[in-house]
Amino acid sequence: MSNDKVEETEVKVEETEVKVEETEVKVEETENAAEETEVKVEEPEVKKDAKWAVVHVFSSYNNTIVHITDLSGAETIALSSGGKHVKADRFQSSPYAAMKSAQAAVEIAKNKGIESVHIRVRAVGGVGSRTPGPGAQAAIRAIARSGFKVGRIEDTTPIPHDTTRKAGGRRGRRA
Repeated sequence: MSNDKVEETEVKVEETEVKVEETEVKVEETENAAEETEVKVEEPEVKKDAKWAVVHVFSSYNNTIVHITDLSGAETIALSSGGKHVKADRFQSSPYAAMKSAQAAVEIAKNKGIESVHIRVRAVGGVGSRTPGPGAQAAIRAIARSGFKVGRIEDTTPIPHDTTRKAGGRRGRRA
């Protein structure tokens, strides 16, 4: 009986050796296929000269400003605020005004050849509110729907490590 078991294991070892040889052949075929597809993929990669920009969205509870710059932030491509698109001051920070200002800035940027953007969202920060106003999300959605390729969305709200003293003094603001 022990001899039978030894024979069975020998047969199994031979079968696995055959399977390993078959997979080696398949791997070589897939490598050749991968090389062929890589050559095809390289042609669109040459078009990576797409113009990138940075969209700075400043959103407070009083206004929303959409500012599109080049990657270094030195050159302004487009600038629009919520106050340009609504009549009443109380609507400057509304999602509608933010959407309209984002659409206006995007239109100018597209005319200048921008195809892809990174988005930086900023709130007041410091001693003020660290949460963006109501127009931030509407502005981001309008930018994304406009056809731009969006790279990164990041929060650039200034947060102090040791905050400055809030205005109003020790006993607070007295009205």
